[in-house]
Amino acid sequence: MGAKYEGGCAHVHVTADKEPIDNHVCHCNVCKAVTGQQTTHVAFFDYGDLTVDHPELLARQPFNAANPDGPLELCTCKECGAAILLDDRQHRIRVAVPNVMGYDVGHFPQASYHAFWDETKGYAKPDDGRPVFAGLRPEFAWPPSR
Repeated sequence: MGAKYEGGCAHVHVTADKEPIDNHVCHCNVCKAVTGQQTTHVAFFDYGDLTVDHPELLARQPFNAANPDGPLELCTCKECGAAILLDDRQHRIRVAVPNVMGYDVGHFPQASYHAFWDETKGYAKPDDGRPVFAGLRPEFAWPPSR
C-alpha cells in the first residue's frame, strides 16, 4: 500500500503519511508568478513528514526571485524539469502544491482558508465560506528548525 499522499514525477517521488500542518488557497504574488495561476492550493508539511526518495535528482532555485536568499527553494527534477516541492532551507516545512506537483488532487484535503489575500490586487474577496486572511492563519506557528 502506498503513502497517504504521493506526488512528484517518474524520477523523484514525494510521499507523506501525515496530514499537512497548514492547508490554504494562496493569493500571494510569488505563487502567481511561479504557477501562473490566480490562486494556488498550498499545503505545508512538517519538514520530516514529506519525504523525497531521490534528493540527488533535485535542482534547486529560489522560490521568490525578488528574495533569492529567502528560506524557500523550488525543487524541480533534473531529469524532466517537473516541479517536485518547495524545500525550506531552515528545515521547518516542506510544501506541496497538489495540482502542480503530481498529486491526486481529488485525494488531497480541501484548503481550509485563503491566505495572502489583498484587496489592492483587483479581484473580489473570496466568498466560498472559508476564512480569508492577509497572511497565514493567525494561529499558525512555524515549526522549529531541524
